[in-house]
Amino acid sequence: MTAELDDEAILSMLRPYVSAWFKEKYGSFTDPQRGAIPLIKQGRNVLISSPTGTGKTLAAFLAILDDLLSMGERGELEDKIYAIYVSPLRALDNDMYRNLVQPLAEIQEKAKQMGLQPPEVRVGTRTSDTPANEKARMLRRPPHILITTPESLAISLVAPKFRERLATARWVIVDEIHEMASNKRGSHLVLTLERLEELIKEHGGRGLQRIGLSATISPLEEVALFLGGFNDDGTPRPVEIVDARFAKPFDIRVVTPKVDLIHGDPDKINEEIYNTVAELTRAARTTLVFTNTRSATERVVFKLKKIMKSKGYVDMDEVEAHHSSLSREVRLNVEERLKRGELKVVVSSTSLELGIDIGYIDLVVLLSSPKSVSRLLQRVGRAGHHVTQVSRGIMVAVNRDDLVESTVLAKAAMERKIDNVRIPRNPLDVLAQHIIGMSIERVWRIDEAYKVIRRAYPFHDLSWEDYMNVLRFLGGSPLEDERVYSKIRLDEELGEFGRKRSARMIYQLNAGTIPDEAKIKVISRGRSIGNLEEEFVEILEPGDIFVLGGKTYRFLKADGMKVFVEPAEHERPTVPSWFSEMLPLAFDSALLVGEFRERIGQLIGQGMIDEARRVLTQEYRLEPHAAEEIIQYMWEQLAYTGVVPGRRNVLIEYFQGDDGSWNITFHALFGRRTNDALSRAYGAVLSDHLNVPVKVSVTDNAFMLTYEGRQPDEDLVNHLLRSVTSSNIRSILERAVSRTEMMRRRFRHVAQRSFMILRRYRGYERSPERMQLSAQKLLEVMMEEMPQSPVIRETYREILEDYMDLQAAQRVLSLIESGDIKVWVRGPLPYPSPFAHNVFVKEYSDVILMEDRQKIIAYLHDKIMEYLKSKGKVIVAAGAAEGLPAKGAQQADGAQAEP
Repeated sequence: MTAELDDEAILSMLRPYVSAWFKEKYGSFTDPQRGAIPLIKQGRNVLISSPTGTGKTLAAFLAILDDLLSMGERGELEDKIYAIYVSPLRALDNDMYRNLVQPLAEIQEKAKQMGLQPPEVRVGTRTSDTPANEKARMLRRPPHILITTPESLAISLVAPKFRERLATARWVIVDEIHEMASNKRGSHLVLTLERLEELIKEHGGRGLQRIGLSATISPLEEVALFLGGFNDDGTPRPVEIVDARFAKPFDIRVVTPKVDLIHGDPDKINEEIYNTVAELTRAARTTLVFTNTRSATERVVFKLKKIMKSKGYVDMDEVEAHHSSLSREVRLNVEERLKRGELKVVVSSTSLELGIDIGYIDLVVLLSSPKSVSRLLQRVGRAGHHVTQVSRGIMVAVNRDDLVESTVLAKAAMERKIDNVRIPRNPLDVLAQHIIGMSIERVWRIDEAYKVIRRAYPFHDLSWEDYMNVLRFLGGSPLEDERVYSKIRLDEELGEFGRKRSARMIYQLNAGTIPDEAKIKVISRGRSIGNLEEEFVEILEPGDIFVLGGKTYRFLKADGMKVFVEPAEHERPTVPSWFSEMLPLAFDSALLVGEFRERIGQLIGQGMIDEARRVLTQEYRLEPHAAEEIIQYMWEQLAYTGVVPGRRNVLIEYFQGDDGSWNITFHALFGRRTNDALSRAYGAVLSDHLNVPVKVSVTDNAFMLTYEGRQPDEDLVNHLLRSVTSSNIRSILERAVSRTEMMRRRFRHVAQRSFMILRRYRGYERSPERMQLSAQKLLEVMMEEMPQSPVIRETYREILEDYMDLQAAQRVLSLIESGDIKVWVRGPLPYPSPFAHNVFVKEYSDVILMEDRQKIIAYLHDKIMEYLKSKGKVIVAAGAAEGLPAKGAQQADGAQAEP
């Protein structure tokens, strides 16, 4: 990035009336504006990364508006689209219309005050909500600045007449790029941009100047490559990075109720949590409270309304919920009331993380860990919605593991240790959709299209073989018996492909990457007993037990959009109902939590408890009672097992449950997506080895394999460790997921994106149920006859790399193989260790009340404390730990190492 100019130098680059308006309204430029405006004026590609409320949107638009006004003054502003603004949310589009049209009107008014007649700059929105007559008007007289979504832009690119309107674009602004880079919407968008780039060049244009707007994200260099893409010769297009991620002051702290988190009365703990939140919001003008699930949002709103009304803090209608399950009208109403200052508290899950304009917020409260440093900064960045105001965030920890995790994330956020974004590579369903889109535009040379596709960062290393397999899949018709027909005309002899007659209609009606969400009917003994979310059903396996309407049921099978179950009274659930909603702990954040656990554990093991207290209260800014809770927790684990598992130590323990089943718990602190991959691989190997069914429970900190049969021993554990390696885990997982409900559901999504299964065609719209039945039939045929087809391969890739984190799992296994991560084995233990309590009790979390769950944890804790006392292990007040395990504890494969 070039050296920043001062304000006067930047103002001098702008029209006099634009400068005067800006100076009068804002006074001075913010860091992102100071860095970006000169670069945009110079025609450079720019990535701006800064927190919410630092003026990055205005930074992008001000330079462009100024150029458009200058063109107008010279009589060069024609009825053409010059700038395209792409946003992932339609709500952001509406926001942008207000935030762009209003400044424009103010600038024009300022020009008139100065005796000038400024040119008209038009702004228009084109999304799926735009009425047909508005789209027709836009065709006759296009806006100079077009606001749209990734999906609408892709569809516009194949609209015969409007496509020509896009050919004049000079600038594209991609907002909330951090939100799209990590998923298929981002892959879809950047391929659309490369096709748009090609269109512009065909019409003699100079190509797009790309501007990306991002909240705090890392690594910026990779996101810049994602935004800019590559030239035909394979060199990356230059993108200037304006790194203003730390332009805004933050203050993030962790609090926990002053109650015994183990033995405290659950109602009392709950009450203290809500009282804590109520007191925090009382002192603030407007508070945004974040939960991690939609169901928790409704529960928190209900409790807060009750408590705050009883204390006389607010009226009931000053506390509202905002989440994705609410209707659009309800959400917009909450946003408008918040903006007008009519609400005191708004409780949200993830729906208010993006930069929707919600006015002034002076405090953000997070009920439990947000699971990643990036998400924490994004949420807290909603407070103090101005660059000079401190963004205040308070995390309320609700149990011991949550306290440890929140403590680490708060410090990491203050130090800006940001999680790395993971961008999907070569999603073949997105590729198939775009090849069909390209075929509509014109006849393409096969090698020419390959060059265009590889200019997009997610597809830059796409192999010729994979590309040709997708082309042949789309151009052939091996599944005509299943009513799946070719989508393009492919002529390999001539080396070209083009469109089939129905392609445009198929593309316009079915383009996009977001799968249809569907409710699945649950049938027990021939009658419907309720509905389940599809993302919950995809994690079920036959024999799994879950709760619906307060009763337990056993999952038997799924057929289309129906799930068949049988009652399973008095049996504990194997899958909590909220599991599919829970945010997973990011891998990079998980490693930081692991380092923290090992550091505090080491201090305690060396008898340096006063130093541990100092670290926790001074470096991590914890209250004394919270610091004591963490010290006690770490000491109990160390005293009981001799190991505090973390980044460099994995502990495997085994113990027998009350029902006689055996539980092997892997304390692997790598986040749920990584643990999902590891647990399924180890579970599959264990099941094959013992020839018994194995149940898997997964958390961010650990996973547990449960089975009935012979007692585990070190030979069995070592067999598991030897059998799953960094080189074979992919093939083990592919076998393990091939017959799962997840494979069936994800296959439907991939088949839809690839246009194998069409939701809309010739005036008909198929229900998700019909599409699922079609998908199941297709999957059976293709697994048998075409197991290497692009759609099957992409389904595996999506599950292993996007839903799970295969790459991180392979990294963990490599570190175990090299000895950089030590594996410790303990067992059979009389009780699960303290760190295993939450993964053990998680299975009970639906069928029993919180108070009973608390009783189980308290019971296990008491048993462990009795056991430790019987061994003469006590923690003493003077700050030394007595009776910790001796050196030379057993490590996996018989190695001796110090705990």
